[in-house]
Amino acid sequence: MKKTVLREYARLIVRMGVNVQKGQDVVVYADLDQPEFVAMVVEEAYKAKAREVTVEWNYPALTKYHVRYQSLKTLSTVEDWQIEKRKHQVETLPCRIHLISDDPDGLKGINMAKMAKARQNRYPILKPYADQMENRQQWCIAAVPGLAWAKKVFPGVRGSQAMEKLWEAILSTSRVNGDAVQAWKDHDQDLMNRCAYLNDLGIASLHYTAANGTDLTVGMIKEARFCGGGETNRQGIFFNPNIPTEECFISPMRGQADGIVYATKPLSYQGQLIEGFSVRFEGGKAVEVHAEKGEELLKQMISMDEGACYLGECALVPQKSPIAESGLLFYNTLFDENAACHLALGMGFADTIDDFQNKTLDECRRLGINESMIHEDFMIGCDTMDITATTWDGREVPVFRQGNWAF
Repeated sequence: MKKTVLREYARLIVRMGVNVQKGQDVVVYADLDQPEFVAMVVEEAYKAKAREVTVEWNYPALTKYHVRYQSLKTLSTVEDWQIEKRKHQVETLPCRIHLISDDPDGLKGINMAKMAKARQNRYPILKPYADQMENRQQWCIAAVPGLAWAKKVFPGVRGSQAMEKLWEAILSTSRVNGDAVQAWKDHDQDLMNRCAYLNDLGIASLHYTAANGTDLTVGMIKEARFCGGGETNRQGIFFNPNIPTEECFISPMRGQADGIVYATKPLSYQGQLIEGFSVRFEGGKAVEVHAEKGEELLKQMISMDEGACYLGECALVPQKSPIAESGLLFYNTLFDENAACHLALGMGFADTIDDFQNKTLDECRRLGINESMIHEDFMIGCDTMDITATTWDGREVPVFRQGNWAF
């Protein structure tokens, strides 16, 4: 891939992704797959006048060793220096850039029960610091190719060729062709216009149906609004948390979801795949799940805490989106969720509440935003999906027909 194109992508992530402000700190989280591109991102952040840029590296093989050989007590311990690090982040609010290149099967064979228990034990200790940073930071998740991931997406292709093809897919669906920054400004405006139309309807519930058996009704929070593209944090800074993104999303009312929904794409969860699954809801709660592959993992996921079995997001994505039209299954939630309508189990988004800047996090949650340690998107959209909105004044309005916008 040409360095000039990669440089434009790095610039997009820094300028339109996290929108680094002069004097801000930046933390880049990355796997070991693309150190040269990570260096480009670091340089672009400094060109944007960042004060300090640090990189935290991840390597899934080490995670497997840690879980295998450490005791549960050690895995569950939050050291004093880790607490101090969180305190420092609360004070400095660094921009967070996540460059993902995960192998979809990278943690296959790991002791998931042990890893989940350690995460549950650590969560109450770290949660207060995460809450203090909620909606105050800028963050962006973007992708770079990893060899194992590329070979999963393009099986039977030589490794170097698969990497090049994955680069091409990432860059094209992320609108990196020509002036990427301007392309994203235009894209953000289009998504905002669609969200404005949805918000003007005054939607009380959404009813999803599809030929695969999906028949689900989800209730909305009256004070909630659809969001899409970039967003503005409590500090008044506009940023794009996902590159790419095609969704108009909202956080539904906790406790208001009834029916059954069938996933239309695999879910990569904690380095393992869950495939061919369905979720049945009663009174907002996932009460029954089935999967052709990874059923126990799915059951473990929805039992991570009290809120893990409730919905935190409803997202609308047409089948005519660039990612869907690519015809690729990415085995990566960042891309696959932007190829199809999806739901998320777990944490809801407080910033979908109207005037959230003048409300506390607890106030948003009391309005109906779900609270959980997880937020896991799963794809439900297909070319037979219809979605009908019922408005607060009793009208029924088509939102999706045959997998695409009805307006």
